[in-house]
Amino acid sequence: MAEALEAGVSNLMRPMRLPKAAELIADSLRRQIVRGELKEGDALPSEAELLTLFGVSRPTLREAFRILESESLITVRRGAHGGARVMLPRLDVAARYAGFILEHRNATLDDVFEARILFEPAAAGLLASRRTEQDITRLREALADHDALADDPRAAIRSHTAFHTLLVELAGNQTVGVLTGMVQHIIELANWKWVEEHLGAPRDALGLSQGLRAHHRVVDLIEAGAPGGAEEVWRKHLTESRAWQVPSDGPTLLDLMG
Repeated sequence: MAEALEAGVSNLMRPMRLPKAAELIADSLRRQIVRGELKEGDALPSEAELLTLFGVSRPTLREAFRILESESLITVRRGAHGGARVMLPRLDVAARYAGFILEHRNATLDDVFEARILFEPAAAGLLASRRTEQDITRLREALADHDALADDPRAAIRSHTAFHTLLVELAGNQTVGVLTGMVQHIIELANWKWVEEHLGAPRDALGLSQGLRAHHRVVDLIEAGAPGGAEEVWRKHLTESRAWQVPSDGPTLLDLMG
């Protein structure tokens, strides 16, 4: 007990790292962007105005800009007519960084698909339990788009992906939406080239056809208010999709840096 107390006191006595002025400026601007006080495309005040507002040097302000640029929250145009403009937080930026972490940990593409199977069926069940007439209308419209693209494999697979995104969006859980969106983006980064190269083969045409039927079936169950059935159908569909998109001779490890 005494040793634990001494360790705690020792930690408290260590000098605390104070944030740099550039970090404080970046924090202030980041907070305004995330809270919506600054909108996408808004121009930040001129450099001279910001220097006066924050009371810092030009190098400090530019360091703050570099922090926000690295987070894709602003874009800075150099020159006489340049300046900083606001960008909203983007899912693809977060997904790419998460992909680097997974790659560093030697995660397999199959591992990422497994995560998708854990998240998406629950979203399908959630949507079935809270669906509205407007939700069903949007899902039916998406299915009509599917049917119209049945003879164009490349467009069809994009349409299928968009349907997955729509289903999760309509489920209404923002956290699940962000997580599944990141997983889907990582899959596209790691695997889309391979999928495109193999589109058009009889086996892949069969996979797209089966996927389309699963999409129709899950919408029927969502409209009927059957959460268990919707979840079961969607899990089966995703499992079959994993078998198609991650074959034994296809990509196995994430490779997002290449």
